[in-house]
Amino acid sequence: MITVHHLENSRSQRVLWLLEELGLPYAVRRYERDEKTMLAPPQLRRVHPLGKSPAIVDDEEAQGSPRTVAETGAIIEYLTDKAGGRLGAPAEREEALRYRHFLHYAEGSLMPPLLVGLVLGRVPLFGRAARKRLQPMIDVHLDFVERELAGRQWFAGDAFTAADVMMSFPLEAAHARAGLGGSRPATMAWLERIHARPAYQAALASGGPYRYA
Repeated sequence: MITVHHLENSRSQRVLWLLEELGLPYAVRRYERDEKTMLAPPQLRRVHPLGKSPAIVDDEEAQGSPRTVAETGAIIEYLTDKAGGRLGAPAEREEALRYRHFLHYAEGSLMPPLLVGLVLGRVPLFGRAARKRLQPMIDVHLDFVERELAGRQWFAGDAFTAADVMMSFPLEAAHARAGLGGSRPATMAWLERIHARPAYQAALASGGPYRYA
């Protein structure tokens, strides 16, 4: 059994969604953020030294002892590998290259300016001014994503993959707080498609309240 250590309103929602898509059995251990700091609770350090979510513990690891895996991208790769490559890199080379690009782009390039914007939004006066200067940087990414999705339904190609799962959180966050809207119709249509998937809805029921859906 895979146990997902799931922090509310966080990247770990993607892990629940992928598990539902793959049909792998799992259990959820939920954690709430500190109401003042919005940080993860210290109990998560018992799972992984960094005290971050998501983290999974696989009790059925092939070598016989439980394995803990942290970092969303690493978990995504671990789960697709465990499922025999389903929803992983496509066989066609160009699609495989796009798959790997977006699997890493989500956290490596797209998420950092969104996170900075969130932090600045909590700083009065100076934060608002700084966010105005940050928005053009975010728009570069949102325009890039829009161009990519204008030519195909999914990030890797014509088929849904784990790259779409990986891209969900930053684009949901951008829709909620960083200007993603009707001026980028291809991206908004993609959000509608992922939210309509039965596995996505099942993951919401499993994970509890999620403000970005």
